[in-house]
Amino acid sequence: MKTNEIISKLPYSKPFLFVDELSKVDENGIEGNYTFPKDSFFYEGHFKEFPVTPGVILTECTAQIGVVCLGIYLISKETSFENEKLQIAMSSTEMEFYLPVFPEEKVVVRSKKIYFRFSKLKCEVKMYNGKGKLVCKGIIAGMIKPKK
Repeated sequence: MKTNEIISKLPYSKPFLFVDELSKVDENGIEGNYTFPKDSFFYEGHFKEFPVTPGVILTECTAQIGVVCLGIYLISKETSFENEKLQIAMSSTEMEFYLPVFPEEKVVVRSKKIYFRFSKLKCEVKMYNGKGKLVCKGIIAGMIKPKK
């Protein structure tokens, strides 16, 4: 499955789609990026006159790229499925934050599969800013499977 096909199967749309491009994908991991638009809804009111991307949005970005996109790739190797027939649920997350992400900043997410079994995917995720500095890292697990 090509990277643009993976993105097309995501069950998200703007303003809650946090994947611009996938640059690498294989059965062990994935890498992708996203640039946070300055007019994103979550900047309004998140620190007056000093907008910063909320940690929950950074977590969502790492989950969409690092777990959901990778999960779609892994499932596509086992079976075919329709976008509307995909079930996704986060089951656990543990994130640590090191640097802020500002409007118009591009981030790169790298994910390494820990395991994928019984429809559960667990990954080590890391997000880097445009200077290659670690923004956040953690472990995210989720359930991803086609509906029957």
